[in-house]
Amino acid sequence: MARYTGFHRTNRPLAVYAALFAFVLYLPILFIPIFSFNSGVYVKFPLEGFTFDWYAELWHREPLQRAFFNSVKVATVVSLLSTLLAVPAALAIVRYRMPGKAPAVGFLMLPLVLPGLILGVALLGLLNRLGITLSLFTVALGHMVICLPYAISVLLPRFIGFNRSLEEASADLGEPPWRTFWRVTFPCNFPAILACLLMTFTISFDEFFMAFFLSGTETTLPMYIWGQLRFPQDFPSLLALSTLILGFSFVLVFISLRLGRVGQAARAGEMR
Repeated sequence: MARYTGFHRTNRPLAVYAALFAFVLYLPILFIPIFSFNSGVYVKFPLEGFTFDWYAELWHREPLQRAFFNSVKVATVVSLLSTLLAVPAALAIVRYRMPGKAPAVGFLMLPLVLPGLILGVALLGLLNRLGITLSLFTVALGHMVICLPYAISVLLPRFIGFNRSLEEASADLGEPPWRTFWRVTFPCNFPAILACLLMTFTISFDEFFMAFFLSGTETTLPMYIWGQLRFPQDFPSLLALSTLILGFSFVLVFISLRLGRVGQAARAGEMR
């Protein structure tokens, strides 16, 4: 088999454009951690001083802690259910031919392009029509609508590139389909499944629109932040909280992206 001997050359104009794009995109976000260490209440330059007081204050706010644990509970349930539903859905999309598959896949991915405001209003009207009381349960339902398409989109590339000869060998040895899945398909694609789990957890943890329309008396962390924006004296503490959320979300997304690439280099080496 011919070996690929090409190499990548640096495209300097493209690299400069990417750097400028990233700078413009993330510059406003960089001001959040900068001002979170400011000793003054008001967001302005020059900074009045350096302090960790706003971070320490977060540990003494019981409503904040309740909202945080509510978000963790909702995100955990949503990420688990989204991943469990996305695995067979992605496998069905990749493996089987069915009439109307393309429109069906497009319908599943529709929440990725619909504004969260429209989805929130639509689900609120539906739940009110059904007489369902707003709670963390309804928030989780709304997050499922958003996270399931993301989960499928994360898993599809991995299942498309998966070498099915391993499954065929397992079937030739007499293993039933469900044991082939647990002993071959699932372990080989576990990094992508874990990446899907982390990605959907992050999306659910940070989601605001669905929580805004579908939460009842139990608020999630984004709703707590929204409510505290009315009080200027609490704004530095919110900056500190936002900095922690940014760092937490960045770590989870980075890990999920790295896990999603596990095994791609090996498959690329086999194709050379």
